[in-house]
Amino acid sequence: MAENGSNWERATIEKLAFAALKEQRRTRYWGIFFKLLTFAYLTVLIFLAMGLGAEKERLARGKHTALVEITGVIEAKGDANADDINSALQSAFKDKNTQGVILRINSPGGSPVQAGIINDEIQRLRKLHPNIPMYAVVEDVCASGGYYIAVAADKIYVDKASIVGSIGVRMDSFGFTGTMEKLGVERRVLTAGDNKDFLDPFLPLQEKDVTHAKTLLEEIHKQFIDVVKKGRGTRLKDSPELFSGLFWVGSKSVELGLADGLGSVDFVARDVIKAEEIVDFTRKENVAERLAKRLGAGAAKAIAGSGGGPGLR
Repeated sequence: MAENGSNWERATIEKLAFAALKEQRRTRYWGIFFKLLTFAYLTVLIFLAMGLGAEKERLARGKHTALVEITGVIEAKGDANADDINSALQSAFKDKNTQGVILRINSPGGSPVQAGIINDEIQRLRKLHPNIPMYAVVEDVCASGGYYIAVAADKIYVDKASIVGSIGVRMDSFGFTGTMEKLGVERRVLTAGDNKDFLDPFLPLQEKDVTHAKTLLEEIHKQFIDVVKKGRGTRLKDSPELFSGLFWVGSKSVELGLADGLGSVDFVARDVIKAEEIVDFTRKENVAERLAKRLGAGAAKAIAGSGGGPGLR
């Protein structure tokens, strides 16, 4: 009996000890979690404060040339999107110390809608601030949608080796019917609407689909041409290849009237605008925004996938 009582006491003590140990571990884990959460919160606050400090420092400077960059493919979810670019342009024009605005472009093109939104906003800002000149400066590439935006500027400057032009529209797709036949795969698709399977890559190409797609592309191409003619006016040379989708080096683009001269960002700021100090108004993501976008992008791709609509590229 005494031995049984001793075993019972030992077991009870062990249970109490393990329970206390588990509670200590649980308390320690929660403590670590809240410390990490607090650290993350403070980190975000610090980055936001750094961004606000940089904004105040920028606005506190003297007379300057404002710089806004367009880099990469122009698309709604990319770095070169209309919301960010237009926001940067608005800040650049509103700054009381801005003597002129430079739009530095390195883009092969992209969404005609995004490019059109930016072009429209540039024209609105130029009318709203008629005393602030705006120049586009092309570095490596200003093609298709990039050029769609550039023609809204007062003048376009290029490097002699820049790639400029590609005034055209394209739609990309693939056809897998032959591959499916070889693999013995049967395509099954149900639609409500005779044209809901328009240009389905897993079905044979239909002539009516091709005709309609070409009509869409021609309409967008006409819009593109109209925008270029409005922006460049009589500076454009009469050439049958100008709107064919071809592109040229910078020196040739000047001859064709697609650009106005050779020059870099520093040259335009110093010798054209006469305000050598350059202040960058380009909207750049902070660490918290970049992390959130990457996390969101992964989820969005898993849910939605990607499409292949018309593009200026």
